[in-house]
Amino acid sequence: MANELYETTSTPTEPDALVQNGESKTSFWATVSEDIWAVFIASVLMVGVLIWAFAAPDFKFVTPNYGWADANALFSKVLNINNLLLIIGIGTVYALLSSIAIQLSGGSVRKYLTGFGFIFLLGILSLVIAGNSSVNDFGVEYVIFALLLGLTFSNVFRLPNWLQEAARSEFFIKTGLVILGASVLFKAIVAAGLPGILQAVAVVSVVWFFSLWLSRKLKVDDEFGVILASAVSICGVSAAIVAAGAIQGDKKKLSYVTTLVLLVAIPMLILQPWAIRFFNIPELVGGAWLGGTLDTTASVAAATESVGAAATTIGSIVKLSQNVLIGVAAFFIATWWVMRKSPDQKLNGEKPSLQLVWERFPKFVLGFIAASLIFSFLIPTDTVKQVGGFLKSLQTVWFALAFVAIGLEARFADLMKMQGGRPALVFISAQLFNIFWTLLWAYLLFGGILLPIPDVQ
Repeated sequence: MANELYETTSTPTEPDALVQNGESKTSFWATVSEDIWAVFIASVLMVGVLIWAFAAPDFKFVTPNYGWADANALFSKVLNINNLLLIIGIGTVYALLSSIAIQLSGGSVRKYLTGFGFIFLLGILSLVIAGNSSVNDFGVEYVIFALLLGLTFSNVFRLPNWLQEAARSEFFIKTGLVILGASVLFKAIVAAGLPGILQAVAVVSVVWFFSLWLSRKLKVDDEFGVILASAVSICGVSAAIVAAGAIQGDKKKLSYVTTLVLLVAIPMLILQPWAIRFFNIPELVGGAWLGGTLDTTASVAAATESVGAAATTIGSIVKLSQNVLIGVAAFFIATWWVMRKSPDQKLNGEKPSLQLVWERFPKFVLGFIAASLIFSFLIPTDTVKQVGGFLKSLQTVWFALAFVAIGLEARFADLMKMQGGRPALVFISAQLFNIFWTLLWAYLLFGGILLPIPDVQ
């Protein structure tokens, strides 16, 4: 089913065109890749917000409220008319921008909009569920509920064609990742000092190669192994999508890995903060440990909150440092994948070359890097602060849509059959290695062993 959801009309070097379940198109627009559309839509949103901010420097951007403690708060804060209109407005803008891409790429806009409305509803529902204060106390993120809602529907019902047309997890998450670049500020990372960057490099590089080695030992194919290794070592689903794009990986394998990432994240979110408290791990070490192992900035913030304010600061810095490595990892993976055979051999009929590396490089990563550089060095700090929260809320909705779509694309029966469950064993084993390896480096760099303890006051 996952392959059926990703029928494209692209050439071998542009695998991500947006056509799904549609007729082949030969026009220029049908050759524009999914990555380019993601960058375009994210850019329109960010530029629009910045223009508004520059035109009205004192304007306060209002973000949707999903937080509630009881039924009264649910109706008064979340389901009140102003909040609902804001949420509907965001959904309308998203539907309009993405439907332009679908239309020009040759897809069915009618089916897409019908399915988009359903996925958007489930995505917002996941945010509202996660917004409950009791759920929040356990640190369980909206992405888990988005995945579970999608999985429940796809495994109970057969997906109708109109819903398949809208289940575009990669498209949604790529758009969100470009917007995420606006919050990855180089100045903040550099100002925080060397330890976070050192830990990110030490963890990502070693865990990536260990995971790939383990995949080969357990006879998991390299395509699967690269996606698994990237997910474990860098930043979960986002890195898995980058890796899959760089090697033009099987969509079923990507769906398998993203599902694993989110399911394994649940016990990690609960057990790691508990371990920090139980074993009296120093606060800064605990924050660096969580920042290096949990897969999203939001999960790091949720898990470190119970540890302490300093842990939250360090955890966020470490996670942002790993996020910066997305671009480096994309180039490395694309190059390694193309050049891994001897130069006189061909890769799927194509000789290894820098041009082939460029063709396989996931272009949306350039949008992520550009957004990060622009917001780090060209946009005034006051403006970045003014728009930061609102852009974060826009990114969150894209991610919610993406994880619902991931759930819709995955069926437990298909996932269980893939290579006899060995990829799951690789992922869990590599994640355990990651947990202990990252803890070691957190102690070395943030525990005063190799470097002075950072001042985060």
